[in-house]
Amino acid sequence: MRKMVLQLLADNNSGVLSRISGLFSRRGYNIESITAGVTADPRFSRITIVTSGDDEVLEQIQKQVAKLVDVRDVKQLDPEESVYRELAMIKVKVSPEQRQSIVAMADIFRGSIVDVAKECVIVEITGAQSKIDKFIELLDGFEILELARTGIAGLTRGSENVTYLS
Repeated sequence: MRKMVLQLLADNNSGVLSRISGLFSRRGYNIESITAGVTADPRFSRITIVTSGDDEVLEQIQKQVAKLVDVRDVKQLDPEESVYRELAMIKVKVSPEQRQSIVAMADIFRGSIVDVAKECVIVEITGAQSKIDKFIELLDGFEILELARTGIAGLTRGSENVTYLS
């Protein structure tokens, strides 16, 4: 089993995300994460999907997704030739005495404290999935009350692999 990151450019129409996720569901493919948002051209959405399987399954996923009517372009984002980022917000239970150690940890990971309450803080951190995983691992002695992760968004490096749609 290996992971694959797909980037889709699709028409920005209602139901597109549902049709894409429905394809995965019908075929029994797994979606590890999916993110979607409008591009610089509001007619199109960029969808990033992280999935896994053996080589045959991953090849089938690419072919099946490319056949969908609203999908204009499908690229596999190679980790060495792409930039991936993820956002996580982590609500951590802390006492007033512990608060400074969470602030220090967030600073080391270039995270931000985006909310402070009497018994907890919310840390916002962006970066590679491994960076976020490591930060969460370091919170081992604290109680994580809630955790929200966006899944990755990614783009290829450079300008030679840009898709222009008209």
